[in-house]
Amino acid sequence: MMTSTLPLPRAILFDLDGTLADSAPDLAAAVNLLRTERGLEPAPYEKLRAVASAGARGLIGAAFGLAPEDDGYPELLKGFLDNYQSALMVNSSLFEGIPDLLQGVREHGMAWGIVTNKFARFTTPLVAKIGLHQAACVISGDTTPHSKPHPAPLLEAARALSITPQHCWYVGDDLRDIQAGRAAGMMTLVAGWGYCDQTQAASWGADRIMTSPRQLLDLLRQMALQAA
Repeated sequence: MMTSTLPLPRAILFDLDGTLADSAPDLAAAVNLLRTERGLEPAPYEKLRAVASAGARGLIGAAFGLAPEDDGYPELLKGFLDNYQSALMVNSSLFEGIPDLLQGVREHGMAWGIVTNKFARFTTPLVAKIGLHQAACVISGDTTPHSKPHPAPLLEAARALSITPQHCWYVGDDLRDIQAGRAAGMMTLVAGWGYCDQTQAASWGADRIMTSPRQLLDLLRQMALQAA
């Protein structure tokens, strides 16, 4: 259940895909290239966009109806990752309002970082090319032995920032983000501007659901004024 009040954080950690970066166009292109190579029509973009936060598992599942335990999935996974690595910054961009939000976080004296399940081979070049290089920490899916919903990546981010988890917020657009944030002892916020269904997200147990980066920035400003 969402709490009525939130303590002002010392750091805000963000998921990457579907929270900071609208990377669905390039992720969808990578999986649809697999379909066209096999003589199939591209899957509808909106169908793929809706599962972009689930990564390869979600995209391959939507495009081919296969799960990781199915025959043929490993081959598709390799092809998808290779396709994506070769064209990961063609049509991706930051969501509207994200640059202003990150600037506002800095102006309030807070650190911000990235915690994603995307492997470092993709995270590192994407962060550099899309304009997120000022992140105080970047934790990828292979930085720790575990990925979200395990809390290890978020705890590693807090350690890297030298800030206790209880003084961090985590913002993401997938159930795994909220589960990981809660397990790490952080306040959790849903990035409702991303790829998630806000109605479905209401059952995730986050502390807040934000409809836009601007709404989150306004919340921080109001809290800072109250704390002054």
